[in-house]
Amino acid sequence: MILTTAPLATVLLFAATALAYAVPAVGAGALSMRASRGALWLAWLLHALVLSLGLFGTPPRFGFAPALSVTAWLVLTVYAVESHVFPQLRARWALAGLGAVAVLLALLFPGTPLHEMASPWLPLHWALGIASYGLFAAAVLHAWLMTRAERQMRLAADSPSGIPLLTLERLTFRLVSAGFVLLSATLLVGWLFGEQLYGIHGWKWSHKTVFSVLSWLTFAVLLLGRSRFGWRGRKAVRVLYAGAGLLLLGYVGSRFVLEVVLGRVT
Repeated sequence: MILTTAPLATVLLFAATALAYAVPAVGAGALSMRASRGALWLAWLLHALVLSLGLFGTPPRFGFAPALSVTAWLVLTVYAVESHVFPQLRARWALAGLGAVAVLLALLFPGTPLHEMASPWLPLHWALGIASYGLFAAAVLHAWLMTRAERQMRLAADSPSGIPLLTLERLTFRLVSAGFVLLSATLLVGWLFGEQLYGIHGWKWSHKTVFSVLSWLTFAVLLLGRSRFGWRGRKAVRVLYAGAGLLLLGYVGSRFVLEVVLGRVT
């Protein structure tokens, strides 16, 4: 549902966050590394405030756009950690653009209010699921950087990411492994506490569950192929993209159809 009656202060906060992201995204070539990093840090902090207003407001709201917004913020958090270990990492403009789009989408589509009688297990279920979204999104970003680095290496040019190809590959699969663990925990919580979450025993076999299980199987195949058959390069990246696409269709895709296409508020 499109937001049309948001308080002016809320709109200004969202606009300030998107603008803070736009500065390093648009002015990537003109800004110094220090100025670009400072703008990104400011945007990251404002983004955290924006998320808290939605998730802990009265009433708390959630939907496909807030899920994308949380995912983008988690990807930036991963980048912030990695940039201390690998200060040569160059992906600020792409992340800033992602953050700006995610914040504006969350302003236009704030999601639906959560039911007052929601299960106490629901926040854990969502936290695990969104955390896995964030890790897989970061893995996709690294895979994209890895593909660019491989292409540049074939042209005898320097890596555009500023990190060696093999290092990018290791980081990508560490993120995939961590995301797979959290996704497994998400599905396990949904299975064990399905009655409290959905009023039925076991899983609620909806589109979200089907796509989530398919993505889990895809990531399992990827990790198995990596460990047993040494999958790497384009083959591994394609499987990663397929799993991430299925996972995106799971919650975000189903909520987008309900909220925007069908116009349902529950």
